[in-house]
Amino acid sequence: MTQIATWFLLTAFILFVLFMVTKTFFYKHIAQKEEKTSASIKLTLHEAEILIRKHQLQLQRALGNNDILTEEMNTMKNEIKALKARNSQYKIECDKYKTRIRELEQKIEALL
Repeated sequence: MTQIATWFLLTAFILFVLFMVTKTFFYKHIAQKEEKTSASIKLTLHEAEILIRKHQLQLQRALGNNDILTEEMNTMKNEIKALKARNSQYKIECDKYKTRIRELEQKIEALL
């Protein structure tokens, strides 16, 4: 009986060791896969951060250009207002000159 018990214990020990070795390799393989996945995710996040920074810069430039264009548009509006005012003033002067010309033509006709 002692030989059978010894053989049983030895077999159980060997099976336990084999089980533990297999389990160790299995978890080691899973850990390596996880490290690869983690490295891939870190690389993807880094690339995403770079793209976000790039688009942030483009957005800031576009907003800056928008501000510049808004300022130019406001100056153009002011210039248009000034031109309209000048044009209306020229129309008034032109009407004055036309009435003055009519008056002078009437005086000339009256003299003839």
